[in-house]
Amino acid sequence: MTVAEAIVRCLEKEGVKVVFGYPGGAILPVYDALYHTSNIKHVLVRHEQGAVHAADGYARVTGKVGVCMATSGPGATNLVTGIANAYMDSIPLVLFTGQVPVSQIGTDSFQEVDITGITLPITKHNYLVKDPDKVPSIVKSAFHIASTGRPGPVLIDLPKDVTLAKIDFKYPTAVKLRGYKPTYRGHPYKIREVAEIIRKSQRPVIYAGGGILSSNAADELVQLAETISAPVTNTFMGLASFPGDHPLFLGMLGLHGTRYANLAITECDLLIALGARFDDRVVLKLGAFAPNATVIHIDIDPAEIGKIVKTHVPLVGDVKHVLKALVPLLEKVDRSEWLERIQQLKEQYPLTYGEGAGLKPQFIIEELCRLTKGRAIVVTDVGQHQMWVAQYYRFHEPRSLVSSGGLGTMGFGLPAAVGASMAESGKQVILVTGDGSIQMTMQELGTLMEQELPLKIFVMNNFSLGMVRQLQKFYHEGRYMATTFRFHPDFPLLAQSYGMKAYTLETREDAVHLLPEILSEPGPVMVNCLIPPEEDVMPMVLAGKGIDEAID
Repeated sequence: MTVAEAIVRCLEKEGVKVVFGYPGGAILPVYDALYHTSNIKHVLVRHEQGAVHAADGYARVTGKVGVCMATSGPGATNLVTGIANAYMDSIPLVLFTGQVPVSQIGTDSFQEVDITGITLPITKHNYLVKDPDKVPSIVKSAFHIASTGRPGPVLIDLPKDVTLAKIDFKYPTAVKLRGYKPTYRGHPYKIREVAEIIRKSQRPVIYAGGGILSSNAADELVQLAETISAPVTNTFMGLASFPGDHPLFLGMLGLHGTRYANLAITECDLLIALGARFDDRVVLKLGAFAPNATVIHIDIDPAEIGKIVKTHVPLVGDVKHVLKALVPLLEKVDRSEWLERIQQLKEQYPLTYGEGAGLKPQFIIEELCRLTKGRAIVVTDVGQHQMWVAQYYRFHEPRSLVSSGGLGTMGFGLPAAVGASMAESGKQVILVTGDGSIQMTMQELGTLMEQELPLKIFVMNNFSLGMVRQLQKFYHEGRYMATTFRFHPDFPLLAQSYGMKAYTLETREDAVHLLPEILSEPGPVMVNCLIPPEEDVMPMVLAGKGIDEAID
């Protein structure tokens, strides 16, 4: 068979059901091979960036490797932002790009670009395939690398003459890569040491990140928290790994985290970091972060341990495996005094936004949470609306928040919501986006309609780049430069031009009256939410301040 046919066979062997992509000359042999299979659904997006974000959203919801394709040159470079996004958030993807024939590489031929060189810093690994016979083993290795250890994107660049070459197909049953052996099981001595430190602590806090979701360790996280009576705070990437209505839940910590989560971090004597990387949106001022705590850091990536915050007890391993070994070594501990202090902080510093004039975006999020009982899959773009979702939507189930964390990619939301909807989870999928973000990839409304996906889109419309405007308010004395839109599309008319239903919400009463109807619509809906441009995300820790010095 041809290499192109072999690639399709490889995807079938890996259990791939959906591929997102956009064809072009150099990748056409693979598309021709896809034409002959009924086992893989191809989703034609409207822009290659949409393909990689959709594959990303699909991977976050399913826990499987997302797959996308693009042609050479501009097709490949249009994937770059999405690849970087997946790399920053540790999302498993395998990306196939077309390339000019091997003999033309380096000659500046039509639509030639060194995509492996360009993506070297933002992929877990990448391949430029020159030997047709190696393709099956490369694809097998790519899926293995993408999904094991700390997950991430892997790119395979396919010269057109390679995809047309004939090979004898044989798919490997195992992968052996010299030097690549992720540590899954933590060292038994270290696990016993961690157990002993936990027993002796009086004021422990569990700080849980996206690694909990990557390793499917949500159940083990709950077991740990309940066993040792320790409150749990999530990073933004860790949200949905711990039930939002659990009495031990502190919400998100950091820059726009809850005051009580940040103060609990400040007062704790033990910080148990699980699958988190102590990024700058959490730590903020290094000397003021958990100043009185012994720090235990459990992570599968040894490069993250001790990188930012001094770690007293490092433990390399997969969070799920480590917690399965750790929890049986622990016993129930009475920490009523500490939990009473936590409750006092919650009552003293609740999340509030006041009544005020106009339609409050926080109220919309609260209503969405109430009506869906916290069990929808919520996809967001990046900006104020993203933080309001993090603060006010209480997630009940793992893998139900899909958002761009590390890279902060505006335009991520709509295509990622397409991917999340394609996951066929049986859950309602809601996109909360901003009027700035959705205009970056709004062409994917066509993909949404073509795939007949019942997505509910809420556009938080304040005619401005809200988060940038907020930064100008606090750091540039209110000099609002290039953050206000003088002209917008009419979002309801835009939706209707694609054949979607559309609503506009202007008041609290509109939201109360219309949200149940909107969520019960069988097809896709766009909701234009007119919110006040002066509404800020609070609390907020200003630059140079400690995590305990947030303003409201």
